[in-house]
Amino acid sequence: MMKVIYAAAAVLLCLLARPVSAQSSAEIRKIENYLNSVKTLEARFVQNASNGNVAEGRLWIEKPNKIRMEYNEPTNVLIVGNGDFIVYHDKDLDQVSNIDYDDIPASLILGNNIKIDGKNIKVTNFYRDSGTTIVTLEYAKGGIGPITLTFSNAPFELRQWKIVDPQSVEVTVSLYGSKIDQPIADNMFRFRKSRSPLQNKKGR
Repeated sequence: MMKVIYAAAAVLLCLLARPVSAQSSAEIRKIENYLNSVKTLEARFVQNASNGNVAEGRLWIEKPNKIRMEYNEPTNVLIVGNGDFIVYHDKDLDQVSNIDYDDIPASLILGNNIKIDGKNIKVTNFYRDSGTTIVTLEYAKGGIGPITLTFSNAPFELRQWKIVDPQSVEVTVSLYGSKIDQPIADNMFRFRKSRSPLQNKKGR
């Protein structure tokens, strides 16, 4: 009996995670058009990691390639991308690191001319039901892991992305209260180093 249940479950998983086919090419174009049409995005986010870490904050995106992620305490981290490079600021450690856009899977959602052409970017998994569309995209360039995007269908909007970081930790970012194509001040994407909590304590 258990063998029958496991077999049925395996078949169901295969159906849910079916690879993209010719029948879903129009849906892939819909995803591509959406990613290219959104110019700005502001939202609250919740970040869950497979190692158990949970963080919250606010996110701003302005295409091409501008991003700001402000994490709420106790995660004292700020991420700012000005279009040329991304700054990762760990306020607790007072450490600043620069990250190249070409090294992160999430750069896919920051571009202005995204083409899911099966060459530079290809679909490895695709699933759609009445409420949700989920697609996993993989880069041809080595060293960059895949990214899984989750969209709501009505309206069609990006709700979540999932990546695997260099330490093999799966990171899922879920968006809430998204505002699309609203003006965002330019200074939101300029990094200014503020005093860390540790520095403030030392200065007292």
